[in-house]
Amino acid sequence: MDLWHLKVFQKVIDLKGFSNASKVVNLTQPTISSHIKELESHYGCRLVDRMGKKTLPTKAGLLLYEYAGKLLNLFEESETAMAEFLGKVSGRLTIGGSTIPGNYILPREIGQFIKKFNDVNISVIIGDTEQVINDILEYRLELAIVGAKTELKQIRQKKLIEDEMALIIPKNHKWAKKNHVSIDMLLGEPFIIREQGSGTLKSIQNSFSKIGKDVFSLNIIAQLGSTAAVIQGIKNNVGISIFSTRAVEEELAAGTIKALGIKNVDLKRNFYLTSHQYRTASPLCRAFTEFLEERFGV
Repeated sequence: MDLWHLKVFQKVIDLKGFSNASKVVNLTQPTISSHIKELESHYGCRLVDRMGKKTLPTKAGLLLYEYAGKLLNLFEESETAMAEFLGKVSGRLTIGGSTIPGNYILPREIGQFIKKFNDVNISVIIGDTEQVINDILEYRLELAIVGAKTELKQIRQKKLIEDEMALIIPKNHKWAKKNHVSIDMLLGEPFIIREQGSGTLKSIQNSFSKIGKDVFSLNIIAQLGSTAAVIQGIKNNVGISIFSTRAVEEELAAGTIKALGIKNVDLKRNFYLTSHQYRTASPLCRAFTEFLEERFGV
């Protein structure tokens, strides 16, 4: 048993199948099956169950999956530490981003970082703020940018970017000629919100609470799991919503939707550089963190 066996096992669990994993690690399915059997032989128990087209971990498999992630992360840290010792920034880094940072901020910044350090590989896992923070707690991610603060003591957060949210409506909406509306005008309008755990939803709740209002007093007709889904709902006249204007820059420029302010409601929020309070960052993670702080003047 070696780290490569654990890497293959991790991919089988992540991608829920031998076929999907084979495409990622460039091995045949029989070879992957052989690696899993060797692991099962080594530990003396079944690690995965094939459930039709899906492959799911057993309880023993879940336990090994946790430790495999920690071991593989530690190996990557050792690789980047050695590279740093030799005067190079290189290696692989997996980071996280909630919807807006993950889709609209991190790709651009990673591109600039790789231009500077071309012997680097960075993967981004996108989820809602709650999911991303949980991945940091479970040591699956070293670093993330999320759109809401957390009270968890194990998590370290630092303000990185200020963001502006707005009320987003379709171009043919009755308010299309307005620049602002009142909070009371919103009460009767069909409204779309993000799912629980979303940093956007938490930010809206915070903004509303400052003026003594509750977001759930709105006429909520849909709760959707991504900003892209909310945008499509707005375009198709399902309802209106509040989220970052960064997510709809192209649509706003094209005039297919419009952004409005809400009188007496502060819709500014921050994106936070987020990491584990008690985990020592790898050299590559430190280099990328310093790069982001320099880029955004933190």
